Parts: sequence; structure tokens; C-alpha cells
Amino acid sequence: MKVLVTGGAGFIGSAVIRHIIKNTQDEVLNIDKLTYAGNLESLKEVDQNERYQFLQTDICDRQALDLIFNDFQPDVVMHLAAESHVDRSITDPLAFVKTNVFGTMILLNAAKNQWKDNFEGKRFYHISTDEV
Repeated sequence: MKVLVTGGAGFIGSAVIRHIIKNTQDEVLNIDKLTYAGNLESLKEVDQNERYQFLQTDICDRQALDLIFNDFQPDVVMHLAAESHVDRSITDPLAFVKTNVFGTMILLNAAKNQWKDNFEGKRFYHISTDEV
């Protein structure tokens, strides 16, 4: 299987990726904007694995996501990317709406467009926090 993980450099995303690489034969593409919450150091133990790859990408970038879906052709999307720090939501609420709402919509549309001819076996998981 091919698994696309958004926000894979975050605390939960990196744990999910490490688990997949260690316990399955699935391929993983990690896309992360690498903001304040992203840390590629948490993926050091898998970053040289041939089944793992990373792309620094903003989920709000429709063109980039369309290319990623066309090139990687994921079977599963695990969407963990989010703005989640409450204090930051007070100082910059637009960033939260952009990433958490608009970015999720773009990601859902990219998956729908990629899978429109055959949804069988395809999965989209949205895992998030109470701030979202």
C-alpha cells in the first residue's frame, strides 16, 4: 500500500510514520510544511528507508497536491497536518482557518479527483486535535 501522511514531521505524525515503516511493507510519503511544530529529527531512524520519502509541502497548495497525488498515487491518506496551538489561534486566527479548513478541503478534493474512478480500498483518515 501507498500511504500519504500530512503533518508527518509533527509529534503524532512522526510516530505514525515510524510505526508504518517498522511494522509494514507500505510505502510512505510524508508531506509537511515544517512550521513551528515540525521536526524532521524525529524521523531520523526511518529517513534512509527506501519506502519513506519526504516533501516539504503546504497542504493549501492545490497544484502541488495534485502533482503529489498524480505521482505517488496513494491508497490511503492520513491527514494530521493542522494548526493546533491555542495561543497562536488568538494571534493569527486566519492561519488556522486557512490550514485547518481550506487546506483540508484542498486535500479532500485532491483525493476525490485521484480516486474518482475507483474508490475501492481507498481511505482518507482525518486525525486532529480539539483546536481544529
